[in-house]
Amino acid sequence: MNRTIRTARTARTTRPVRAAAHALAIVGLVLGLGACSAESVDEAVGKAVDTAVDEKYEVTYEVTGKSVDEITYHGGGGEAMDPKLETVTSPTLPWKKTVELRGIMPPAVMPMALDAGGTDVTCTITYKGEVIKEAKGEGMLTAGGCVAVSPIAG
Repeated sequence: MNRTIRTARTARTTRPVRAAAHALAIVGLVLGLGACSAESVDEAVGKAVDTAVDEKYEVTYEVTGKSVDEITYHGGGGEAMDPKLETVTSPTLPWKKTVELRGIMPPAVMPMALDAGGTDVTCTITYKGEVIKEAKGEGMLTAGGCVAVSPIAG
């Protein structure tokens, strides 16, 4: 029967060998990861951004209350950071509109009301059945609205 007897001398010689093997493995790992160029990482990030910018989503705007003179909203046209505004004058309330937006374009609806007797206006933005923004305005002049972060970007 063959037995290996480990002595203090063999332990001293195997520790540096093991340490060197570990160091080589780490160097190999680092060099292997370094082979993934920044260009391929940039390409992957670029593709993810392109997908997020081009991805379409639907939101539903709703305005309730009384005496709204006009409603301005992002209807899906224009650029993501410079959306085209659409306006409805003298809308019948409650008003509801579903639009398709792209990527990081923020959903926004802004009712405007001017009534000497006072007004009470509420706007909401709904995405996939969930209200993502709601605002309420009261008083003689109400201008404001709901602006949300794109659910694609968020």
